[in-house]
Amino acid sequence: MGFGSYDESEQQNDDVDVDEDTGVNVHENAHEGSIEFDSEASNDELIAQLQEMKEE
Repeated sequence: MGFGSYDESEQQNDDVDVDEDTGVNVHENAHEGSIEFDSEASNDELIAQLQEMKEE
């Protein structure tokens, strides 16, 4: 099978048993807070560095 191919027999059975109690909690590792980053470079200097990186 090539990339993107699938077995059609797998697609015929669309009945999926799902146990609601054992589902994934997407907020289990969610954290609230803030981040601060101090730099001695000015905004203009940082933008110039970004432009240099884009050009490379």
